[in-house]
Amino acid sequence: MSFQVVTSDFVNVFVKSNLTSFTAEKRFAKDLTVLELKGKLELMTGASPATMTIDVQTEEGNHVCSLNDDSKLIGSYPIDDLMALFVTDKAKVASEFDDLTKVKKFELSEEEYSKKQNTLKSFLENNKLGKYNEEIAAQQREKLEKQKQDEEEKLKSIVIGSRCEVTVPGQPTRRGVIKYVGKVHFQAGDWVGVQYDEPFGKNDGSVSGKRYFDCPPKYGSFVKIANVICGDFPEEIEGLDEF
Repeated sequence: MSFQVVTSDFVNVFVKSNLTSFTAEKRFAKDLTVLELKGKLELMTGASPATMTIDVQTEEGNHVCSLNDDSKLIGSYPIDDLMALFVTDKAKVASEFDDLTKVKKFELSEEEYSKKQNTLKSFLENNKLGKYNEEIAAQQREKLEKQKQDEEEKLKSIVIGSRCEVTVPGQPTRRGVIKYVGKVHFQAGDWVGVQYDEPFGKNDGSVSGKRYFDCPPKYGSFVKIANVICGDFPEEIEGLDEF
């Protein structure tokens, strides 16, 4: 019997640069070459591919590696979700307008702004759009409240030690065991820690040095409540239908 470790074809990272203080969350295909990635990062950061360096960092800002071979695929480097690509272009300097303390501002109080005509706020109010449409706003509040109630109700059925099936959009259905339920430090809301039956996960039950449960490397993952179903989901064993 042979086993194959399957990982996602994409990686979700944060893009940072010495040219700007803004951070963007982006999703890149792992089969991009470093040179192709530089072309995409040029549009985002303004850094030139010819003088650009890309450093991979952990969430805490610790150096992991440098993407220093233009011909290599980015998937060949140890890049994982939630890491950061720090783009540096030493040939350029950060924009002086990136420091907002140097920019002369035109400021209005909320009262003064409300009195002005032909503003975005007055347009939305006059046309009952966005948050100024009471019916739509009420529907949005009702939708969010129902979603919250549904999650709270489903949370009651998710018990540590239970077998489960995880269905994440764009990924194959996976089975495993519930190992953790509750808050995490890296995202808001309640999350479910799962130990998969096969090495399709992203961690060993810990994220950025904080441990939530124990499992072998690449068997652990954290998923949203809506993507988990507990029930009689036995471990799938290859070859049972072959004699």
